Amino acid sequence: MGSREAVAMVKIDLITGFLGAGKTTFLKKYAEYLIAKGQNIGILENDFGAVNVDMMLLQDLMGDNCELEMVSGGCDADCHRRRFKTKLIAMGMCGYDRVIVEPSGIFDVDEFFDALREEPLDRWYEVGNVIAIVDANLEEHLSEEAEYILASEVANAGEIILSHADEVSAEQADTTVAHLNRALEQIKCPRRVDKEVLRKSTLDLNEEDFNRLISCGYQMESYRKLDMEEKKGFESVYFMNVKMTEEQLKTTVGKLMNDRECGEVFRVKGFLQKEDGSWIQLNATHNGITMNPIEKGQEVIIVIGEGLKEQAIKKYFLKQDNL
Repeated sequence: MGSREAVAMVKIDLITGFLGAGKTTFLKKYAEYLIAKGQNIGILENDFGAVNVDMMLLQDLMGDNCELEMVSGGCDADCHRRRFKTKLIAMGMCGYDRVIVEPSGIFDVDEFFDALREEPLDRWYEVGNVIAIVDANLEEHLSEEAEYILASEVANAGEIILSHADEVSAEQADTTVAHLNRALEQIKCPRRVDKEVLRKSTLDLNEEDFNRLISCGYQMESYRKLDMEEKKGFESVYFMNVKMTEEQLKTTVGKLMNDRECGEVFRVKGFLQKEDGSWIQLNATHNGITMNPIEKGQEVIIVIGEGLKEQAIKKYFLKQDNL
């Protein structure tokens, strides 16, 4: 009796990155490159806080060669793992050449590898590339948990991109790379990064860069695990239908991010609809606030951080007359 024909494995790429680093912007450019090469791809977006803000930015990729799926509820680890695996099982039957995962809700990158070793995923998928996105202007002081997440993402990456590299000096980029290596040392990971760091803004990536990225692979490194069950992890608070002017929102977010009574705020993101019906995309970290025009959005503002005090945050969005 002849042997059964082997089933072609679907490549699955993981795009990791710390909050506000620019994962979604990179993922969009990466997907566009793959589609232009004739690949049929699926994107699994894990939007933090169960509100699909990042998903909005990928909508125009949808077409005959690209489909989008989403896992919500990333803050609940057990629920997220089940939904993640269920989505991958469904996507494994769609005939994709490649699946790209943005794991906002996966705090431990090992969770991604573990899921792919389980039945039936181990028969359908093989890991292609793990690409870590790190802001070139990385904040110097991070919590223990944030440092762990940063290091665990970098530890397994085949390639690391310093996003916003065009906005910093060579010395600042060197400082960020040194920070990554300190974070790796803190979790007892033997790896140190240098040549695998691409110091280039996402918008400046060219054909040669994408050829390098599409074959960068991944590494399996050992390191000391942080007991995430004992940590609160990142939290999110979101507000729908916020009515402010562009200037009011910028001022509000600037005050919020420096108000310690609100907790440790890492990022504020979302969309604002202006009076003329046009949309603005908000992305704020301690390194700066950007507000850019976007074709369409969803009226939501999301605050992400650690130890958030919801009542203190609410006053910024529910009592706008006090601005």
